[in-house]
Amino acid sequence: MGFLLSQQPLLFLFFFSSQFMASNELIIEEWNGSSSTKLFKTATITASPSLSICRSGSRFNHLESNKYCFCLCKPQGFPGSVTPDYVSFQVWDSLQGLSTYIRIMLSTQALLSAIGVGEKSATVIGATFQWFLRDLTGMLGGVLFTLYQGSNLDSNAKMWRLVADLMNDLGMLMDLLSPLFPSAFVFVVCLGSLSRSFTGVASGATRAALTQHFALQNNAADISAKEGSQETMATMIGMALGMHLARITLGNALAIWFSFLSLTMFHMYANYKAVRCLALTSLNFERSSILLQHFMKTGQVLSPVQVSSMEHVLPIWTITWRPRNSKLLHTRVDLGLRVSSLGHQEMMDLLHSGGSHREKVKYLLVESKGIIGVIVHKDSSATDVLQSYIHALVMANLTDGNKSVHSESQAWMDKQYEVFVQKLKSSGWKTERLLAPSIIWTANWISKPSNRKID
Repeated sequence: MGFLLSQQPLLFLFFFSSQFMASNELIIEEWNGSSSTKLFKTATITASPSLSICRSGSRFNHLESNKYCFCLCKPQGFPGSVTPDYVSFQVWDSLQGLSTYIRIMLSTQALLSAIGVGEKSATVIGATFQWFLRDLTGMLGGVLFTLYQGSNLDSNAKMWRLVADLMNDLGMLMDLLSPLFPSAFVFVVCLGSLSRSFTGVASGATRAALTQHFALQNNAADISAKEGSQETMATMIGMALGMHLARITLGNALAIWFSFLSLTMFHMYANYKAVRCLALTSLNFERSSILLQHFMKTGQVLSPVQVSSMEHVLPIWTITWRPRNSKLLHTRVDLGLRVSSLGHQEMMDLLHSGGSHREKVKYLLVESKGIIGVIVHKDSSATDVLQSYIHALVMANLTDGNKSVHSESQAWMDKQYEVFVQKLKSSGWKTERLLAPSIIWTANWISKPSNRKID
């Protein structure tokens, strides 16, 4: 009896399935493809009156499709799995990489010649020692660069990506110059190695930030792997072309320098175009400044593509001579101000300012000579830091000379800040945090009741 009862659900399921198949013909189609725009049907399965499988296309379609995607080094699910600026950036990045590997052959040939490869008077120990000093200088330079600029690479990925490749150009130039200065050979090659060490740190760090930007489906690892395949292909092509170029220019100094300088100019142009293609959606100092200024004027928020064409990709010191630099609000904000660095009068103004707003927010603002200092609370969150920076930008935009506008900027924040943030989100901006260097100076404040008597 127990056996019969245990089999009743199975018998009922079989009876129900038979009745369903009798009244409804179930057809299952098999499709293949990693993207919704690259799908093709491979088989049709029907269950009436008996199970039948009708295959369509070649059984090798799946392999051919994967081989095609592999040859093009496309991320899985392309193009829907990456941002729209991925293709244009990778094209320019591959071109600049190709020019780099071609020039490496020329600079390496010159470096080996300067060390003494092929000369009877050269010693193995001497060449080894010179190469050791070169590598040691590069290692120390990389460590020091990481120590002083590591926290700034993520917030200025475009700028450091461009600077990294420019420093690489300088390093290869030093290698090419090394045979011309035999008495200062060690100094020249160590300088070139030091320059390239900055390149390795900055390029690796910014690549990680850009990979996270491209990944739309949590596929950063896949994108990174495919980018490695693209770089490998560019390396092989560049090495082949570089060896051919080194062979035909051997012994002709004019041809070598003309080829090197021409490829360097193209390399710089390709790098500039590559970073200009990027439309990052994260908020850093300059992008926040551009967005806020436009919003305060028009009430509208710019898209990431529009802001990309307006932001600077070169270091700020290269544009300080321009008159329009006065409009760069982020240069007038000091985030993470050290309280003890304030003067006596500024300290008194800070202690008596803020009123009830000090209880609502976890930051304090102080204005001095047109510079807005932001004192961050030690318990502030990422959203608090973003709010404090936007408030400082508002104050900087409203400040006229030495006139303080605390109340006016606070009124704007009370009415417009939430509207501004919501419009940023709807335009595709990430408002979870502000990309900024680590804030090492914070503060804590406690409000105490006044002991003064009120008459």
